[in-house]
Amino acid sequence: LREEEYAITGAVPLGGDLWALTARIRYGETDVTIPVPIAVKWAGDTPVLTLDRITLPGLGTFSSRVVLDGERYAGTWQHDDVGGHMFGRIERRATSAAPSSP
Repeated sequence: LREEEYAITGAVPLGGDLWALTARIRYGETDVTIPVPIAVKWAGDTPVLTLDRITLPGLGTFSSRVVLDGERYAGTWQHDDVGGHMFGRIERRATSAAPSSP
């Protein structure tokens, strides 16, 4: 399997189930940080990140369903005529400690 990395660096609610995620997307020769409009649907208490034929600048048109469950994710994706499965671990980025006051 080819390694991929998706890092969410920001999230802004747009109303209803729509969010604007700032995401770093890294796979193959691609390494970009872009805004990604996404709908968060729910399967009971489990979030499902949803894209429906969304064109991402410089990347193409995507559809996907990604289920988040604890420290794992799994889902399907479609990029133009190519599609597949994705899965992996959710890792929180380390945050730097705030400088202490004198």
